[in-house]
Amino acid sequence: MHETRGLIWFRRAALAATVLCAVVVVVGAWVRLTNAGLGCPDWPGCYGHVHPAQAAERASEINAAHPDRPFDYQKAINEMVHRYIVGALGLLVIALAVLSVLNRRDPAQPRVLPWLLVALLIVQALLGMWTVTLLLKPLIVTLHLLGGLTTLALLTWLALPPARRELKAAERGVRRLAIAGLVVLVVQISLGGWTSTNYAAAACPDFPACQASFWPPMDFRNAFILWRGLGIDYEGGVLDAPARIAIHYTHRLGAYLTAIVLALVVVGALRRGRSHAAKSAAIAVAIALVLQILIGMNLIWKGWPLWLGTAHNAGAALLVLATVALLRALSPRSEVSRYRPGLS
Repeated sequence: MHETRGLIWFRRAALAATVLCAVVVVVGAWVRLTNAGLGCPDWPGCYGHVHPAQAAERASEINAAHPDRPFDYQKAINEMVHRYIVGALGLLVIALAVLSVLNRRDPAQPRVLPWLLVALLIVQALLGMWTVTLLLKPLIVTLHLLGGLTTLALLTWLALPPARRELKAAERGVRRLAIAGLVVLVVQISLGGWTSTNYAAAACPDFPACQASFWPPMDFRNAFILWRGLGIDYEGGVLDAPARIAIHYTHRLGAYLTAIVLALVVVGALRRGRSHAAKSAAIAVAIALVLQILIGMNLIWKGWPLWLGTAHNAGAALLVLATVALLRALSPRSEVSRYRPGLS
């Protein structure tokens, strides 16, 4: 069974959007780690301009108006580059929605998901604006990260075809395990976002112990307060050391659980998966998992260099990509396309 030309172009566009979305996620992490999230304190422009170079011409005026946050061209350009790439991704997502309408007579054409992506893009734009206007509030920044990775997952789902046959009972069991693995991964990424946005990454400078202890003094009561009111500048963090340690150590414990669950998913898919796509995706999950573990350990041992911090975020995106690809390979075709030759 072959896909129609219109559906082939739709999947190609979805693949291009997937790659661009992965770039957005990594560049977004780079912006956060270079403390450039407030490099442009307004949105969508930068001090009212399209490009930071225009704002640089008014640097003295800007510095007089904002003495507590002087204009920094490098941070401003970091932030605006991210916004430019997001804009290009937005155009691709809109194009996917338009293609879904043009291909609407094809029973295999996804119709709802492309428009859900448009809605998600709007939500992401609002979260991006609130990230700036609410001064890097951890809940908003973490939701923005999750929104970006959700966009990446949905685009991956659209870019890849489903399985070409009915799943066996054993494969359906692996699929349920993979869904559980994805849920655990999302929780772990949420903890990672919370760790980063509360500047708790360096709270445990040693590994496998933390502060020379396997259960250091921790303040869980203050560590996970989601909302602390308005008007608080979170750049640099506001929590005391015990709360930051609690956040970091929770993320570390979550990493152990995530590694175990995803390892079980990989073993199950390799043993019970019947398609080449499922086995290849399982191998990709295994590779991404090992890379992420190695990056995480070296990130601590080497003192949190910028490039490794960015790579750690890229590793999370890669894990999402691989896990979604595995789920897609274990997802049977819909009934309508399964029995319509040439449309599946």
